[in-house]
Amino acid sequence: MRTFAGYIAISCIVAVFFTTLFFSAGEVKKAGEFQDALESKVNKEHMNVNRTSLMKDEDGRVFSEINRPFRLYTEDEDIPDFAKDIIITSEDQNFYEHVGFDAGAILRAVVKNLVFTHIQQGGSTITQQLARNMYLGQEKTYNRKLTELFYAGQIEKNLTKDEIMEMYLNVIYFSNGVYGIGTASQYYFSKPVTELNQGEISFLASIPNNPGKYDPIKHFDETKKRQERLLELLVTSEKLTEKEAVKIKKTPIHLKVKKAVEEYPDYAFYVEHELKELIGEKEGFADELADAGSEEERDGILKEWDERFHAVISSGVIINTALDPAMQKKSTKALNDTLESTELEGASASIDNKTRKIVAITGGKNYKEYNFHHAFQAFRQPGSAIKPLLVYGPYMEKLHPSLQETIDGNQYCIKGYCPVNYGNASPGMVTISQAFAQSYNGPALRMMEKVGVDQAFGFIRPFHFQKVSKEDKTFAASVGGFTYGMSPLEMTDAYTSFIDGEYTPARAITDVTDSEGNLLLYQWKDNATEVWSKSTTAQMRSLLHQGAVSGTGKPAYVSRPYVGIKTGTTNQYHDFWVMGLTDRYTTGVWVGHDTPENMSSIESWRPGHRIWKQIMK
Repeated sequence: MRTFAGYIAISCIVAVFFTTLFFSAGEVKKAGEFQDALESKVNKEHMNVNRTSLMKDEDGRVFSEINRPFRLYTEDEDIPDFAKDIIITSEDQNFYEHVGFDAGAILRAVVKNLVFTHIQQGGSTITQQLARNMYLGQEKTYNRKLTELFYAGQIEKNLTKDEIMEMYLNVIYFSNGVYGIGTASQYYFSKPVTELNQGEISFLASIPNNPGKYDPIKHFDETKKRQERLLELLVTSEKLTEKEAVKIKKTPIHLKVKKAVEEYPDYAFYVEHELKELIGEKEGFADELADAGSEEERDGILKEWDERFHAVISSGVIINTALDPAMQKKSTKALNDTLESTELEGASASIDNKTRKIVAITGGKNYKEYNFHHAFQAFRQPGSAIKPLLVYGPYMEKLHPSLQETIDGNQYCIKGYCPVNYGNASPGMVTISQAFAQSYNGPALRMMEKVGVDQAFGFIRPFHFQKVSKEDKTFAASVGGFTYGMSPLEMTDAYTSFIDGEYTPARAITDVTDSEGNLLLYQWKDNATEVWSKSTTAQMRSLLHQGAVSGTGKPAYVSRPYVGIKTGTTNQYHDFWVMGLTDRYTTGVWVGHDTPENMSSIESWRPGHRIWKQIMK
């Protein structure tokens, strides 16, 4: 009888709802549109729960969690039946019988609410609560409650009871920014839900009813009292014996609260950037953007690409990376210690010579995640650091000289362009090795003239320098004169071609899998390009080694089986570069100001050399 009365009440409420809808909106077709929208929105394909994605280092250790709030999705088979029993008994005892709403419960709620001037009791089922959490928010109005009924009914049409329970237990709030029972298990007990005992499960199940009141960290005793009440409720409903309940109540509860994992923000931010690039390449956004015919079309592609990136991040993926924590710590310390008491900024990147993976990257002094990242977002003129790539390498490749071949080291002019040597030096005839070690500008200009500007630029094409354009194809580029220049990461990446003559784009991401680590979603498939012949590579390595032993790179020298260094200083001392490699790593360092200013007063202090040496020793 009570249930029948409940259905009568529901029918009346629904009638009022649609009557109000018709006349207040003035559109009879509104109901049909509402139903169409409901069916489109509430289906398996679109019922996605935002999940936390994880970044892992080279050893599989999580170092960053992205997409807040913290939420790890737990599949139905991994959720203990005991947890489901408690939730159903305390929240919705007719869960497996009703069609999304409990008419009797709603009638009781309506009667109680008539006594008050606002809603006191909701009578919501688990399905209604899921609808509220997924689509509607927590506003307490009759209109929202009515809408909730329709959403709940649509959910029941599209999902099985087990699927509804699974999703519900993954969206409910467990206080402290934690959503879902699996996440709560990891957060409060630092272990998966499958390893919890019944005392811990019932303790967690006490939280969602009132996450503020039953916050286990602030109100442990209140949470424990509710746990015991829930256990008594299980006894009443014959899900537990009195003896079993007493035993569970006595089970010690020891919280082991998990701290948010947010290590190495420099590296984590770059990985997010690279993931977006990877998605763009694998799903065609990059090609579409290149072929865009208008600014409007370009903006549309960029928006779609960004939405897809956020959808991937929100799906709870595992991003496996090449991060070497020890190398990252050393790089961060070197940069911060050197620049701490100055107004200077800096950046560095280190690439493993064998794997061509980015093992460490620093984005700036005392870097905070999502701040401007100098390693890949700052583009600065490279100064003489570009000479091995744009001048000496091409010269060796085209003319095959001996390193002892002499060349005029004095100032040289082409069509009015007359770069001077450092300190206005006029050394006369020097060997190619000496010209490189002392970074004379006159020989660099002469070499580019013999190679030809177009051919010289052809050799750096494989590196895909983002900001280099046809306007940069001038003789000024021979000594680092570019419109925008290169990023520290781009320069470091290009220098890996001096490892063995081949170039493969350096990546931080090794692969991206689903949340279980099983299904491979994304992975770079880069092919090696031969940039330098074996003879040119050998000569360039010799020149770089001389630069480290007796040239401008000497202050950064480290004792390794092999070390090669080239430095760069731009006009007006706006930028300091130290680029080089050892037998194990290729590392680049840039030091300067965000707004370029003259640093001649600190040139002798050589901050870039200090950072490079600390990283590589």
